[in-house]
Amino acid sequence: MLNALQTPFEKGNQNQTTTWSDCIAWYDNLAHQYPQVLRFSVVGTSDAGVPIHAGVISADGVFDRARIKAAGRPVFFNNNGIHPGEPEGVDACMALVRDLCQQPDRLAALGRTVFLFVPLYNVDGAFNRADTSRVNQDGPESFGFRGNSRHLDLNRDFVKCDTLTAQTFNKLFTEWDPDVMVDTHTSNGADYSYTMTLIPTQADKLGGGLGAFLRDEMLPALYAEMDRRGWPTCPYVNPVKDSPDDGIADFLETARFSTGYAALHDTIGFMPETHMLKPFADRYHSMRALVETALDFTVANGDRIVQMRRATRAAGRTRREWPVHWAMDEANPSTFRFKGYAAKYKASVLGDYQRLYYDRNEPFERDIAHYNRFPADVVVPAPTAYVVPQQWREAIERLRWNGVRLERVEAERTQEVSVYRIAALTTRPHAYEGHMFHDDVQLERVRETVVIRAGDYLVPLDQDQARYAVETLEPQAHDSFFRWGFFNSVLEKKEAYSDYVFEDEAERLLAAEPELAAKFGAWKAANPDLLKDQGAVLDFIFANCARWREPEWRRYPVFMID
Repeated sequence: MLNALQTPFEKGNQNQTTTWSDCIAWYDNLAHQYPQVLRFSVVGTSDAGVPIHAGVISADGVFDRARIKAAGRPVFFNNNGIHPGEPEGVDACMALVRDLCQQPDRLAALGRTVFLFVPLYNVDGAFNRADTSRVNQDGPESFGFRGNSRHLDLNRDFVKCDTLTAQTFNKLFTEWDPDVMVDTHTSNGADYSYTMTLIPTQADKLGGGLGAFLRDEMLPALYAEMDRRGWPTCPYVNPVKDSPDDGIADFLETARFSTGYAALHDTIGFMPETHMLKPFADRYHSMRALVETALDFTVANGDRIVQMRRATRAAGRTRREWPVHWAMDEANPSTFRFKGYAAKYKASVLGDYQRLYYDRNEPFERDIAHYNRFPADVVVPAPTAYVVPQQWREAIERLRWNGVRLERVEAERTQEVSVYRIAALTTRPHAYEGHMFHDDVQLERVRETVVIRAGDYLVPLDQDQARYAVETLEPQAHDSFFRWGFFNSVLEKKEAYSDYVFEDEAERLLAAEPELAAKFGAWKAANPDLLKDQGAVLDFIFANCARWREPEWRRYPVFMID
């Protein structure tokens, strides 16, 4: 029976990864043979019309999510193949699931913990198979492509959800509400001795008891067990300068990434990154060891993790303020004992410059700086509720997909609320994952009276999904809906003027509006060179006058009830 259920990796030369078709057929066969252990089904469809599958393993044959949630059972989630050119997790998961089905002792060791997995997430990219798209990687012989069928990177899509695949993931993740997630990857960067490196949810950003538990207990335990298994592991090698010699920094995985998205749901996330220059077989075996290590720790500590998540959510219901942006503490690094290779420079044969290389004949082991503290640098007061007008349906859809409780306004009312005015904005000059992303957002928070219409939505923060709501609806959050351009139309003034007519009107406005006159005087003093530009002069007056004001212009259209 075991030979009949060998994976393509096991049958081959250990430098091959499964195709999508072989993978799904293999799981279908396994689920048919072990129906009391494994449920395997379609959970969505990709943009190219390809089914997306997920599986559930339960030691006692209970697969119903409602029953599992009611019992408070821990859920461990393994996501694979988000980048199909980084496929070792896909193959390792197949072998792990097979062994859980076939080995009673291993299955029993799961206890109350449920193992949820997506065998191959980026199904579109898996079909775009070749051996040409990963120039720095050693194997496998053939593999899929990073982008999906819309040429989007799914590990940048978890908040904006441009793809049907990400929408499926949002719904699946929310339904199962996993306690720990491992999303498998391969690195691309410096050279060093480690086969396995690890990106955890950034502990300060995860925050509270969960963050402290991750940093002080879970990570040390994972590193120690991986070392015992023969796969020494280090934090993801993210050099602060050219090479690791000057230190490495935690990867601040914001909500566009899988682990950052998981944090919005108070889930501990890991993104293992095997080293691209190591043989595929080594990457496979180290990935299986990492997933098993994280799973074993979750089984042993699952009840504690479940309770900490509950406590975090309970505390969030009454928070008076929320951090929404974090920055690296450059002054207070810790240290990590790092096993690397000497970084050197030599003349390039391609051009007139010095190029970096790593000398494997000069290995070293020494302490390097590890910048792993990221205090919040933007903290906002917590409103009682947000108001999302019904016309902003893209935001409302995503809130719903993520289990955010929305309350429909039954009758129109006029109410004083807090609103943000967009004071300044810096937008990327080129498209990033299909959007013109806003890198810098400067706001003014003011009180205004608005009309809240019947059918609009209230988003109260007295709920479990408060963090998701805050970090998507607060414009300055790293991956807010605003930064991704969901509300760009409010940045456009809809009416204009004819200069020869407005020139006379501008004189009357300056005489009638002292506040405008004061602003204009300050503007002239600050911009003497623009006084020769009629358009600049009239634009300033038109934008700042009260008489011809457009209230919606540059007003963020989500309001706050304090």
